[in-house]
Amino acid sequence: MSKRLNITDLSNRFKRSERMPVVFLGHGSPMNAIMDTEYSRSWQALGKSLPKPQAILVVSAHWVSKGNTLVDISNAPATIHDFYGFPEELYNEKYSALGSPELATKVASMLEHQGGKVDDTWGLDHGSWSVLKYLFPDADVPVFQMSIDMSRDLKHQLEVGAVLKSLRDHGVLILGSGNIVHNLSRLSFSERTKPEDFAVEFDALFSEKLLNRDFDTISDRSKLGTLLDQAHPSVDHYLPALTIAGTTDMKDELVFMTDNIDLGSISMRSFVFHN
Repeated sequence: MSKRLNITDLSNRFKRSERMPVVFLGHGSPMNAIMDTEYSRSWQALGKSLPKPQAILVVSAHWVSKGNTLVDISNAPATIHDFYGFPEELYNEKYSALGSPELATKVASMLEHQGGKVDDTWGLDHGSWSVLKYLFPDADVPVFQMSIDMSRDLKHQLEVGAVLKSLRDHGVLILGSGNIVHNLSRLSFSERTKPEDFAVEFDALFSEKLLNRDFDTISDRSKLGTLLDQAHPSVDHYLPALTIAGTTDMKDELVFMTDNIDLGSISMRSFVFHN
């Protein structure tokens, strides 16, 4: 009952609209934010094709929590430069979109059974602004982030996505940002770098299961086995993809975007579900 009441409340602020797509982007290196790459070009092209949302909810690999799912209610989310050792130009990047405190508060309420709580100490980390600057370069759409509860199992993120699904009918774009394979300890910067076998295998497995809507396999550690451990020493970059999967149903069509393995062990695969 409480979920139904929250959605009714949403309609007072966010009118029903044609169903928004949901997006997962492999964001990779922060340098994509200031370089002309095939990834930044693909994000720019995607932005031009997306319907303009009333608000954007981002699930980024770079905001993790334990015990709760936090939702940022900042009025003007700060641009967080959560990296080091990069060119000064990157630290000068700003993404000045407004937040959406009212909607963010309602989302936290919707996620009550998933440990949803409001928070005003975050902002937009580089998992968000490095791709948003290409999707919506005018920063004219309100945006807020939601954290990933690392104390839960993989299936928890599917459940979170299922709760968020109804936002799609109220003009909210749900954006996941991470990487399908993310193993920094196996990076190679050689021009002759070949993708690691485990990276190719896990990326292919995930893609096949996603296409077949076999969400049970991609959210079950016992079925993914040691391959998951190789692809993700920590699953923070994997979980946003599961959140996005949870927001979909069989009416959605899946479209894959870039699918390269970058630097040997980072999958840049991105995808969109839309009606």
